[in-house]
Amino acid sequence: MSRNTKSLLLRAAYAWVLSPALIAMPGVGVAQIGVSITLAPPPLPIYAQPMLTEEGAIWTPGYWDYTQNGYFWVPGTWVQPPEVGLLWTPGYWGWGNGGYAWSAGYWGATVGFYGGIAYGYGYTGHGYSGGHWQGQHFYYNSAVSHVNVTNIHNVYRGSVVNNTTVNRVSFNGGNGGIRAQPNAAEQAAARAPHQSATSAQTQHREAAMSNPALSAGANHGRPSLGATSTPIEHSAPVHASELPAMTHQAAASTGNAERDSANQREQDQLSANQAKQRQALQQRQTADHERAAKQATQSRDTDQLERQHQAQTQALAQQHASEQRGLQQTQQNRTAAAGGAPHGGAPNGGGAHGGSAHK
Repeated sequence: MSRNTKSLLLRAAYAWVLSPALIAMPGVGVAQIGVSITLAPPPLPIYAQPMLTEEGAIWTPGYWDYTQNGYFWVPGTWVQPPEVGLLWTPGYWGWGNGGYAWSAGYWGATVGFYGGIAYGYGYTGHGYSGGHWQGQHFYYNSAVSHVNVTNIHNVYRGSVVNNTTVNRVSFNGGNGGIRAQPNAAEQAAARAPHQSATSAQTQHREAAMSNPALSAGANHGRPSLGATSTPIEHSAPVHASELPAMTHQAAASTGNAERDSANQREQDQLSANQAKQRQALQQRQTADHERAAKQATQSRDTDQLERQHQAQTQALAQQHASEQRGLQQTQQNRTAAAGGAPHGGAPNGGGAHGGSAHK
């Protein structure tokens, strides 16, 4: 993959910090990735849905995510919703402003727009036919959901329209993308209260990001691990050097060039300060290890040092996520006061995440 095709364009909607503290925050609206990229995500791979192992879990389809190293596959998995009655709206990639931008998924009372992407297993492009809530229990449609009916009895078999994979296109809009627009119900779902991805989903994504075999560059768009029965656990980073690489954050577009320029300068200054803070913590932690090695400390002292480093690292990550949210909110309030509103989302409803073999 050339450097040009991976170049980050300074366009897109809301800045998104790839931090568990932000992604898993309840009540946060649909997050938009802060940059768009010029290379389309790969087609959705075909994979088998694992059997449901825990009643109440809801299927979240796999998808292609992105870092500065390129696309990587986040396997589909069964996830417990944050609250009874909530359904998952998958995220999607969409073309606009000369690049592909990501619209993050969310939990809500109804399923919203996810780019018209046919992720499979109940996600046909609009809505979800894999099951529904009935009181405090979720009932699974065995026509599209792989459920062990011997152990799980909240099962029915309902007909599903367009439940066969027609194509594996993983993005909305642009050259060769899905041509779909949100309907009135999907627009209402986006405006209604909803919650971001759970901490289990965030850890699942981070574990996928750290797995070289899930990189599109390594698997050529055909990941060997298409899906898992439960989210993959990912241990929290211990050292500052283990935090996800910092990516360029683009301030939200307001339609006013002068205001956009001022907002971007603020964002760049915050990012520069945070990079210095991360580097300083990394240097302090390295110095701690060097002193410990010279003193030949006992294992219990080493364990205590590692716990201290992990606390420092997590505190810094949470601080930076809070600062990014604060700046984003300040800029949004300033725009609203000036009589304008940031443009949100990818123009044609961004597009895609991992595909599945539709049943």
